Amino acid sequence: MTNPVNHQHRPGPGTALLTDHYELTMLQASLRSGAADRRAVFEVFARHLPHGRRYGVVAGTGRLLDAIERFRFGPADLEFLGGAGIVDEPTLAFLESYRFSGNIWGYSEGDCYFPGSPILVVEGMFAEAVLLETVTLSILNHDCAIASAASRMVTAAGDRPLIEMGSRRTHERAAVASARAAYIAGFTSTSNLAARYEFGIPSAGTSAHAFTLIHDSERHAFASQLESLGQGTTLLVDTYDVARAVRTAVEVAGKELGAIRIDSGDLPVLARQVRDLLDELGATKTRIVLTGDLDEYSIAALGTVPVDGYGVGTSLVTGSGAPTAALVYKLVARASASEAGVMEPVAKRSVGKPGRGGRKWAVRHRDQQGTALSERVSLLPPEPGPLDRELLVPLVKAGEAVGCPGPEEARAQHRAALAELPPYALQLSRGYPAIPTVFDPNGDEV
Repeated sequence: MTNPVNHQHRPGPGTALLTDHYELTMLQASLRSGAADRRAVFEVFARHLPHGRRYGVVAGTGRLLDAIERFRFGPADLEFLGGAGIVDEPTLAFLESYRFSGNIWGYSEGDCYFPGSPILVVEGMFAEAVLLETVTLSILNHDCAIASAASRMVTAAGDRPLIEMGSRRTHERAAVASARAAYIAGFTSTSNLAARYEFGIPSAGTSAHAFTLIHDSERHAFASQLESLGQGTTLLVDTYDVARAVRTAVEVAGKELGAIRIDSGDLPVLARQVRDLLDELGATKTRIVLTGDLDEYSIAALGTVPVDGYGVGTSLVTGSGAPTAALVYKLVARASASEAGVMEPVAKRSVGKPGRGGRKWAVRHRDQQGTALSERVSLLPPEPGPLDRELLVPLVKAGEAVGCPGPEEARAQHRAALAELPPYALQLSRGYPAIPTVFDPNGDEV
């Protein structure tokens, strides 16, 4: 594995067109009605966790802040919108100078969340805040889903390292975001080089079966890899016969061979046989890495098998059955028409998806040992007790980012957040959220 380099995140192209048509429809109509300048508060939350999950993981905040900074309508964007008749001239004039100038608060990246947790609070003029809905949900729904699945895999793996290897199983840009989210949740490295380039995520790689097949013999393939990369490399041993390949690998590399990888077959049985064979050959320090359609359940089942690490691909980048975090972006308050400076709660009342109006605050209530007891959400700024942890932190003030979390900070935050959850939160079996979400309208101290 290689070490990450120290560098600033490299920004990408503009993000303004990563949006839904209906947001520009609302913008144009609100400019006509006068509601565009009305102060508004939107919140991002999940009504529920994926079935059986006990917590979610906040991820994507750093990517979102970067996307908001680059949310600009350039000449080509404006020409497209006008030429296609998507918006009228007054709306084009508004978009030409668009800059988000409001405030954003959010849960720290890497923190855990539960149903109803207001993980992002966006305050600004309606016209500028409503335009951020799609890009916000696109990033957070994806990254939170990946990080939530990755966290369960890390728990299942215990002290054994995990490599993210899902680039070939998802969209090319989703692969980069997945690598970042997985690293935040505790994966040690990624196979994706763009993730290393953009975010400094440690990268690692072995070889594919094609490398063995292109050579005239497995011995020649192993010798070539070792000559190029040294004894510390990882040799793939399941192209033909695993036992024969392991013997060949040790003959060519010597007893100091770094690692071998098994990608197919009955992994528990093969791993035990290979461990015995490596020890018999004197390669007692050679590590065994397993790959091949692993998820948190199969990783947990391998807990007693003598292996040293795992590579996870498809299950990771698809959220292990939950590819979205089911987050929504809802208007919860607007400026009062009758009282200057007063924000009044608003919420939809439809059957099945009722809302809870009003700008929210949240604290995590903990016991004397620091174990979380509940998620307390209130309509007034809380007066946290000595055992409470306030969850919303400033991310953007007057349009300027003030909290720009990097992957390392988010990774540390996740470790701390997991440590305060009750032990049953880490169980992989289906269950209820690890702690209840308690709505406390007054924000009273518990």
